[in-house]
Amino acid sequence: MIELGKKQKLLVVKTVDFGIYLGEDRNAPQNERVLLPSKQVPEGTKAGDEIEVFIYKDSQDRLIATTREPMLQVGQTAVLKVKQVTRIGAFLDWGLEKDLLLPYHEQTNRVREGEECLVALYVDKSSRLCATMKVYHYLSTRTPYVPGDSVKGRVYEISGNFGVFVAVDDKYSALIPAREATGKYRPGAILDLRVTEVKEDGKMNVSDRQKAYIQINEDAESVFSVIEEFAGVLPFDDHASPEVIKREFGLSKNAFKRAVGHLMKEGKVEIRDKRIYIKK
Repeated sequence: MIELGKKQKLLVVKTVDFGIYLGEDRNAPQNERVLLPSKQVPEGTKAGDEIEVFIYKDSQDRLIATTREPMLQVGQTAVLKVKQVTRIGAFLDWGLEKDLLLPYHEQTNRVREGEECLVALYVDKSSRLCATMKVYHYLSTRTPYVPGDSVKGRVYEISGNFGVFVAVDDKYSALIPAREATGKYRPGAILDLRVTEVKEDGKMNVSDRQKAYIQINEDAESVFSVIEEFAGVLPFDDHASPEVIKREFGLSKNAFKRAVGHLMKEGKVEIRDKRIYIKK
Protein backbone atom coordinates (compact mmCIF):
# COMPACT_ATOMS: atom_id res chain seq x y z
CA MET A 1 0.00 0.00 0.00
CA ILE A 2 1.37 3.40 -0.97
CA GLU A 3 1.30 5.51 2.18
CA LEU A 4 0.80 9.26 2.09
CA GLY A 5 3.30 11.27 4.12
CA LYS A 6 5.88 8.50 4.46
CA LYS A 7 9.09 7.35 2.83
CA GLN A 8 8.98 3.93 1.22
CA LYS A 9 10.77 1.78 -1.34
CA LEU A 10 8.88 1.20 -4.57
CA LEU A 11 9.62 -0.51 -7.88
CA VAL A 12 9.81 1.20 -11.27
CA VAL A 13 6.77 -0.08 -13.15
CA LYS A 14 6.66 2.11 -16.24
CA THR A 15 8.71 4.84 -17.93
CA VAL A 16 7.03 7.80 -19.66
CA ASP A 17 8.26 11.08 -21.17
CA PHE A 18 7.51 13.07 -18.00
CA GLY A 19 8.88 10.59 -15.44
CA ILE A 20 8.41 7.06 -14.13
CA TYR A 21 5.54 5.30 -12.43
CA LEU A 22 6.24 3.42 -9.23
CA GLY A 23 4.34 0.62 -7.50
CA GLU A 24 4.73 -1.98 -4.79
CA ASP A 25 5.38 -4.63 -7.44
CA ARG A 26 5.81 -4.80 -11.22
CA ASN A 27 2.18 -5.77 -11.74
CA ALA A 28 0.71 -2.92 -9.71
CA PRO A 29 -2.57 -1.74 -11.30
CA GLN A 30 -2.88 1.80 -12.64
CA ASN A 31 -4.68 3.09 -9.52
CA GLU A 32 -1.88 1.79 -7.27
CA ARG A 33 0.93 3.59 -9.06
CA VAL A 34 2.50 6.96 -8.28
CA LEU A 35 4.47 9.29 -10.54
CA LEU A 36 8.05 10.34 -9.89
CA PRO A 37 8.61 13.39 -12.19
CA SER A 38 11.51 13.16 -14.62
CA LYS A 39 13.60 15.84 -12.87
CA GLN A 40 13.57 13.61 -9.77
CA VAL A 41 14.49 10.36 -11.52
CA PRO A 42 18.08 9.20 -10.78
CA GLU A 43 20.21 8.82 -13.89
CA GLY A 44 20.30 5.29 -15.30
CA THR A 45 17.04 4.20 -13.64
CA LYS A 46 15.26 1.38 -15.47
CA ALA A 47 12.17 -0.83 -15.10
CA GLY A 48 12.33 -3.11 -12.07
CA ASP A 49 14.69 -0.87 -10.08
CA GLU A 50 13.82 -0.08 -6.48
CA ILE A 51 13.78 3.57 -5.41
CA GLU A 52 13.14 5.12 -2.00
CA VAL A 53 10.72 8.04 -2.29
CA PHE A 54 8.49 10.23 -0.14
CA ILE A 55 4.79 10.34 -1.02
CA TYR A 56 2.84 13.61 -0.86
CA LYS A 57 0.33 15.49 -3.02
CA ASP A 58 0.88 17.99 -5.81
CA SER A 59 -0.93 21.30 -6.32
CA GLN A 60 -3.79 19.42 -8.02
CA ASP A 61 -4.20 17.13 -5.01
CA ARG A 62 -2.76 14.07 -6.79
CA LEU A 63 -0.38 11.60 -5.16
CA ILE A 64 3.18 12.23 -6.28
CA ALA A 65 6.60 10.88 -5.32
CA THR A 66 9.83 12.75 -4.64
CA THR A 67 13.41 11.74 -3.92
CA ARG A 68 13.90 14.95 -1.95
CA GLU A 69 14.19 14.60 1.80
CA PRO A 70 11.29 16.06 3.82
CA MET A 71 12.05 17.46 7.27
CA LEU A 72 9.40 15.22 8.83
CA GLN A 73 7.02 12.36 8.05
CA VAL A 74 3.52 11.62 9.31
CA GLY A 75 3.54 11.32 13.09
CA GLN A 76 6.90 13.07 13.48
CA THR A 77 7.75 16.53 14.81
CA ALA A 78 10.14 19.15 13.49
CA VAL A 79 10.86 22.86 13.77
CA LEU A 80 9.87 24.53 10.49
CA LYS A 81 10.15 28.08 9.19
CA VAL A 82 7.05 30.08 8.24
CA LYS A 83 7.32 31.18 4.60
CA GLN A 84 3.93 32.84 4.17
CA VAL A 85 0.78 33.66 6.13
CA THR A 86 -2.52 33.69 4.22
CA ARG A 87 -6.25 33.78 4.95
CA ILE A 88 -6.37 29.96 5.31
CA GLY A 89 -3.30 29.58 7.49
CA ALA A 90 0.49 29.61 7.33
CA PHE A 91 2.69 27.83 4.82
CA LEU A 92 5.86 26.19 6.11
CA ASP A 93 9.12 25.20 4.46
CA TRP A 94 9.56 21.48 4.97
CA GLY A 95 12.16 20.78 2.30
CA LEU A 96 9.82 20.02 -0.62
CA GLU A 97 8.70 22.07 -3.62
CA LYS A 98 5.16 22.45 -2.32
CA ASP A 99 5.02 24.19 1.07
CA LEU A 100 3.18 22.62 4.00
CA LEU A 101 -0.08 24.16 5.25
CA LEU A 102 -0.49 24.95 8.95
CA PRO A 103 -4.24 25.74 9.24
CA TYR A 104 -5.36 28.45 11.65
CA HIS A 105 -7.32 25.94 13.74
CA GLU A 106 -4.12 23.94 14.27
CA GLN A 107 -2.16 26.92 15.62
CA THR A 108 -1.80 27.26 19.39
CA ASN A 109 -0.63 30.85 18.86
CA ARG A 110 -0.55 33.01 15.75
CA VAL A 111 2.66 32.64 13.75
CA ARG A 112 4.39 35.22 11.58
CA GLU A 113 6.43 35.07 8.41
CA GLY A 114 10.07 34.24 9.13
CA GLU A 115 9.35 32.67 12.52
CA GLU A 116 10.08 29.06 13.41
CA CYS A 117 7.50 26.79 15.03
CA LEU A 118 7.38 23.25 16.32
CA VAL A 119 4.83 21.16 14.43
CA ALA A 120 3.79 17.59 13.75
CA LEU A 121 2.68 16.18 10.39
CA TYR A 122 -0.75 14.54 10.05
CA VAL A 123 -3.30 13.56 7.40
CA ASP A 124 -6.51 15.59 7.69
CA LYS A 125 -10.10 14.47 7.02
CA SER A 126 -9.72 15.37 3.34
CA SER A 127 -6.66 13.11 3.01
CA ARG A 128 -4.29 16.06 2.78
CA LEU A 129 -0.98 16.50 4.57
CA CYS A 130 -1.11 19.30 7.12
CA ALA A 131 0.91 20.58 10.05
CA THR A 132 -0.31 21.07 13.62
CA MET A 133 1.18 22.92 16.57
CA LYS A 134 -0.85 20.67 18.90
CA VAL A 135 2.09 18.30 19.28
CA TYR A 136 1.37 16.75 22.72
CA HIS A 137 0.32 13.35 21.34
CA TYR A 138 3.16 13.25 18.81
CA LEU A 139 6.08 13.74 21.21
CA SER A 140 8.18 10.73 22.15
CA THR A 141 8.05 9.25 25.65
CA ARG A 142 11.16 7.14 25.06
CA THR A 143 13.35 9.68 26.82
CA PRO A 144 17.09 9.03 27.15
CA TYR A 145 17.25 11.36 30.18
CA VAL A 146 17.18 10.72 33.93
CA PRO A 147 16.44 13.00 36.92
CA GLY A 148 19.20 15.56 37.40
CA ASP A 149 20.08 15.83 33.72
CA SER A 150 20.31 19.29 32.13
CA VAL A 151 18.29 19.64 28.93
CA LYS A 152 16.92 22.26 26.54
CA GLY A 153 13.21 22.46 25.83
CA ARG A 154 10.87 24.50 23.65
CA VAL A 155 7.63 25.83 25.15
CA TYR A 156 4.69 24.83 22.94
CA GLU A 157 1.63 25.28 25.17
CA ILE A 158 0.77 26.92 28.49
CA SER A 159 -2.01 25.65 30.77
CA GLY A 160 -3.18 27.36 33.93
CA ASN A 161 -4.17 24.00 35.40
CA PHE A 162 -1.29 21.76 34.39
CA GLY A 163 1.67 24.06 33.80
CA VAL A 164 3.98 24.69 30.86
CA PHE A 165 4.21 22.00 28.18
CA VAL A 166 7.71 21.64 26.77
CA ALA A 167 9.29 19.60 23.97
CA VAL A 168 12.77 18.58 25.10
CA ASP A 169 15.14 18.51 22.11
CA ASP A 170 11.96 19.33 20.09
CA LYS A 171 11.17 15.64 20.44
CA TYR A 172 10.47 14.39 23.98
CA SER A 173 7.38 15.02 26.10
CA ALA A 174 7.94 17.16 29.21
CA LEU A 175 6.04 19.43 31.59
CA ILE A 176 6.96 22.21 33.98
CA PRO A 177 4.23 21.52 36.58
CA ALA A 178 2.08 24.50 37.57
CA ARG A 179 3.63 24.55 41.05
CA GLU A 180 7.08 24.96 39.45
CA ALA A 181 6.04 27.34 36.68
CA THR A 182 6.76 30.57 38.52
CA GLY A 183 8.37 32.54 35.70
CA LYS A 184 6.97 34.24 32.62
CA TYR A 185 6.72 31.96 29.60
CA ARG A 186 5.79 32.32 25.95
CA PRO A 187 5.23 29.71 23.24
CA GLY A 188 8.36 29.11 21.19
CA ALA A 189 10.78 30.10 23.96
CA ILE A 190 13.74 27.76 24.45
CA LEU A 191 14.59 27.11 28.09
CA ASP A 192 17.49 25.60 29.99
CA LEU A 193 15.86 22.96 32.16
CA ARG A 194 16.61 20.33 34.78
CA VAL A 195 14.87 16.93 34.70
CA THR A 196 13.17 16.42 38.07
CA GLU A 197 11.18 13.25 37.36
CA VAL A 198 10.74 10.62 34.68
CA LYS A 199 7.34 8.96 35.04
CA GLU A 200 6.47 5.34 34.33
CA ASP A 201 4.99 6.31 30.96
CA GLY A 202 8.25 8.02 29.96
CA LYS A 203 7.01 11.60 30.23
CA MET A 204 9.27 14.01 32.08
CA ASN A 205 8.70 16.69 34.68
CA VAL A 206 11.26 19.45 34.34
CA SER A 207 12.12 22.71 36.08
CA ASP A 208 13.75 25.91 34.92
CA ARG A 209 14.89 26.57 38.48
CA GLN A 210 18.02 25.29 40.15
CA LYS A 211 17.94 23.12 43.25
CA ALA A 212 16.68 25.16 46.22
CA TYR A 213 20.08 25.63 47.88
CA ILE A 214 21.51 27.01 44.60
CA GLN A 215 18.45 29.01 43.58
CA ILE A 216 18.04 30.81 46.89
CA ASN A 217 20.83 33.35 46.28
CA GLU A 218 19.35 34.34 42.90
CA ASP A 219 15.85 34.60 44.36
CA ALA A 220 17.11 36.67 47.30
CA GLU A 221 18.79 39.15 44.94
CA SER A 222 15.59 39.40 42.90
CA VAL A 223 13.42 40.01 45.99
CA PHE A 224 15.84 42.63 47.33
CA SER A 225 15.74 44.50 43.98
CA VAL A 226 11.93 44.57 44.02
CA ILE A 227 11.87 45.89 47.61
CA GLU A 228 14.25 48.65 46.47
CA GLU A 229 11.74 49.53 43.74
CA PHE A 230 9.14 49.95 46.52
CA ALA A 231 11.41 52.62 48.05
CA GLY A 232 12.78 50.16 50.57
CA VAL A 233 9.45 49.15 52.11
CA LEU A 234 7.42 46.23 50.77
CA PRO A 235 3.74 46.79 51.69
CA PHE A 236 3.28 43.14 52.69
CA ASP A 237 5.28 40.41 54.37
CA ASP A 238 5.89 36.71 53.67
CA HIS A 239 2.31 35.86 54.69
CA ALA A 240 0.92 37.52 51.54
CA SER A 241 -1.21 35.42 49.20
CA PRO A 242 0.53 33.20 46.63
CA GLU A 243 -1.17 35.20 43.86
CA VAL A 244 0.29 38.51 45.04
CA ILE A 245 3.75 37.00 45.47
CA LYS A 246 3.70 35.43 42.02
CA ARG A 247 2.48 38.68 40.44
CA GLU A 248 5.19 40.83 42.04
CA PHE A 249 8.12 38.41 42.10
CA GLY A 250 7.35 35.51 39.76
CA LEU A 251 8.07 33.14 42.66
CA SER A 252 6.12 30.51 44.55
CA LYS A 253 5.24 31.38 48.14
CA ASN A 254 7.75 28.86 49.49
CA ALA A 255 10.55 30.24 47.30
CA PHE A 256 9.66 33.78 48.39
CA LYS A 257 9.74 32.83 52.07
CA ARG A 258 13.12 31.14 51.62
CA ALA A 259 14.48 34.25 49.88
CA VAL A 260 13.18 36.60 52.60
CA GLY A 261 14.60 34.33 55.29
CA HIS A 262 17.96 34.37 53.53
CA LEU A 263 17.93 38.19 53.36
CA MET A 264 17.02 38.41 57.07
CA LYS A 265 19.83 36.04 57.97
CA GLU A 266 22.24 38.27 56.06
CA GLY A 267 20.90 41.29 57.94
CA LYS A 268 19.64 43.02 54.79
CA VAL A 269 15.91 43.19 55.62
CA GLU A 270 13.58 43.03 58.61
CA ILE A 271 9.87 42.35 59.05
CA ARG A 272 7.69 44.61 61.22
CA ASP A 273 4.13 45.87 61.09
CA LYS A 274 3.36 43.26 58.38
CA ARG A 275 5.84 44.91 56.03
CA ILE A 276 9.35 44.09 54.87
CA TYR A 277 11.94 46.85 55.30
CA ILE A 278 15.46 47.19 53.94
CA LYS A 279 17.71 47.70 56.95
CA LYS A 280 19.65 50.95 56.87
